[in-house]
Amino acid sequence: MTKEDAQYEKMTQGNTKKLVLSLGTATMISMLITAIYNIADTFFVSDISKNATAAVTVVFPLMAIIQAVGFTLGMGAGSLVSSALGEKRNEDAQIIGSSAFYGSVILGTIITVLCYIFMNPLMKLLGSTDDILPYARDYSLWIIAGFPLMAGSFVMNNLLRSEGKAKFAMIGLTTGGILNMILDPVLISGCSLGISGAAIATVISQAVSFTILLMMFLLKKSIIKLSVKETSHKIKVYGEIVKVGFPSLCRQGLASIATILLNNAAKNYGNESTIAAIGVTNKVVMIIFSMCLGIGQGYQPVCGYNYFAKKYDRVKEAMIFTFIFSFVAMTLVSLVCFIFAKQIITVFANSHEDTTELIEIGKKALRFQCISMPILSLNVIVNMTYQSTKRSVIASILSCCRQGLFFIPFVLILPLIFKLNGVILTQPISDICTSLFSVPFFIATLKDLNKKTKKTIVIVIHELNQAARYAD
Repeated sequence: MTKEDAQYEKMTQGNTKKLVLSLGTATMISMLITAIYNIADTFFVSDISKNATAAVTVVFPLMAIIQAVGFTLGMGAGSLVSSALGEKRNEDAQIIGSSAFYGSVILGTIITVLCYIFMNPLMKLLGSTDDILPYARDYSLWIIAGFPLMAGSFVMNNLLRSEGKAKFAMIGLTTGGILNMILDPVLISGCSLGISGAAIATVISQAVSFTILLMMFLLKKSIIKLSVKETSHKIKVYGEIVKVGFPSLCRQGLASIATILLNNAAKNYGNESTIAAIGVTNKVVMIIFSMCLGIGQGYQPVCGYNYFAKKYDRVKEAMIFTFIFSFVAMTLVSLVCFIFAKQIITVFANSHEDTTELIEIGKKALRFQCISMPILSLNVIVNMTYQSTKRSVIASILSCCRQGLFFIPFVLILPLIFKLNGVILTQPISDICTSLFSVPFFIATLKDLNKKTKKTIVIVIHELNQAARYAD
């Protein structure tokens, strides 16, 4: 049995719950490490000043943009690779994977050049004040340099997951994340590089992650190979990748826009303490949400493989289990964060400054977020199902909900009515509306899978009868 056949059998015949847990746990760790990349900088930079903490918050939307590029090509290619492997079209999977990887590195390079050209106006657009600007420039100068590596890493990570090899992806991201946490204090304080040291640590860590992930492909640990010769010259191939990955572009791209709007709302209805508090809260929430997103992305290859192998009963079983598991996990973690909100925010406060306002704002914002977070698992699972089964239009609509359809109107209206409390309430109210919006899609998906399962059973029975008659 070939490596490809063994993996196909594992994904389409193995216990769905164990598959989701195995892939989901590895992916969840990868997502947590990605979140730690960002929150580690915030933690160590908080010892510099509130302005430095706010600067990391201001620059974060730039990282969200490159994540949008990487996830769009990575998730798009990953879903197509899962379906191709499920239908045993391995050559097509090879072309898709190579095209997405090299395309992401090129796009990352283009974005890097544009960011350097428009540095100052870009920082102002992202919500920087005059006091924050010097820190934001020093931090972004290095962060931007790593964009091609970040984009390529996101694609390789998703390609490995799409094959059902999330553990390999986890190794690359985990190593980089641990290295980042080690280098941050060394470069910030030990080498007296300040906020620039935090950025340099992140770029070095990203380079290490990129190298490890690339070695997985070069050492043939994966089914597909990243070859320049296999890169497609057909626009149709890239169009299909972007089409399937468009929900990820919506989710990540709108997250960047939402953060920019939130930073500007915080600037208009508060001060540097407000921007820093909102930024810290969002980083903590990102860790909670990454658990849900991680288990959902672990579910994706299971869904893709089995849906296109016409094993709809397995898709339904995996979908229900993933929702229940992620809901329970999110509830428990949110409860802990709600109880210890003040202590969590205090960790990111500078002990040499008066951070009373920062802590109070952050505590209130985090507790409101914790109330709404558990039910978001519904939106994530439904979204992943539609994206994995190549129903891009509905998947894109679902992706637009949290940070677009609901968030943008709320962030423009609520602060006008409730001032600072409106800024704090924007995200939790958006999350509740997003979850309610997802309910009918969840029900419709279950009904569709039931219908397809019954139809498949009828076809199998008919074929068995035909075979029996032929034998007679």
